[in-house]
Amino acid sequence: ALVARDLARYKVEFAALSETRFSEQGQLEEVGAGYTFFWSGRPKAERRDAGVAFAIRNDIVGRLPCLPQGINDRLMSLRLPLWGDKFATIISAYAPPMT
Repeated sequence: ALVARDLARYKVEFAALSETRFSEQGQLEEVGAGYTFFWSGRPKAERRDAGVAFAIRNDIVGRLPCLPQGINDRLMSLRLPLWGDKFATIISAYAPPMT
């Protein structure tokens, strides 16, 4: 709820998020704030670290040709229609710091 409120305050249309720590894949609509979150994380039985997501304004979600695709717990893709038959592919990626 806090993230959605800040996104709305700054009039952000969509955002790529990392280190979400959500398990598996899913989506959640924050009706009051006007955003839907799509995430991809590790299986429930594994440690909850990493995780990536997209937060997308609800009016944009309805116009997407396909929903964001979770590839694994560190990578998601989103295809945004531009004009004509052109698309932009946006990536949400997580790379842990090297120690």
